[in-house]
Amino acid sequence: MDLTQEYIAQKLKESRKNGDESDGYAEIPVKPTTRLRNAAVLVPLTYVNDEWLLLFTRRTDRVQSHKGQVSFPGGASDEGETTPEQTALREAEEEIGMVPSDVKVLGRLSQLITISSYRVTPIVGVIPFPYAFKVSGAEVARVFTIPLLWLSDRNNYWEFFMRDSERSLITYHPYDGELLWGATARMTVTFLKTIGALDAKDLAGF
Repeated sequence: MDLTQEYIAQKLKESRKNGDESDGYAEIPVKPTTRLRNAAVLVPLTYVNDEWLLLFTRRTDRVQSHKGQVSFPGGASDEGETTPEQTALREAEEEIGMVPSDVKVLGRLSQLITISSYRVTPIVGVIPFPYAFKVSGAEVARVFTIPLLWLSDRNNYWEFFMRDSERSLITYHPYDGELLWGATARMTVTFLKTIGALDAKDLAGF
């Protein structure tokens, strides 16, 4: 598979051609009275040594929610922000010092609703690497990457359904001491499915 930026952008566009922003997945029961906050994350792709990598962060134990968890850079939308792209790029700059103009946005993934009552839109973008990250010590404990080839290997993660629930949980095996699971793992798998990269043997190409 020649996994080029153009190919990824086209697949992201095709996945949203019916206009649906969400695939209906929610980590909590959503009722008409449920109050949700809009949020966005940046799903940062980078190409190093002839392979694609995804960049993740590990949150500190001092943040308000999802303490110590692996995540993508992101957060709640600020007043005045009209697109999830604005939110994702602002949050990436605040959390890891990623200058918005250094990100080439390729498209969006479907929204999902998290257990913390956020409606999250993942924004896929290509970033340069290596990069002079300026990490927010209050929010981010570590920045690291995982190869797309490893993430796409079905032997490296599993999905199981919660008892007495229609929801499922995706969890990866540890990688470099980090555990990718929950909403971030679901976004990762959704991305891989969207671009047709699950269990792909050849993810080369730029």
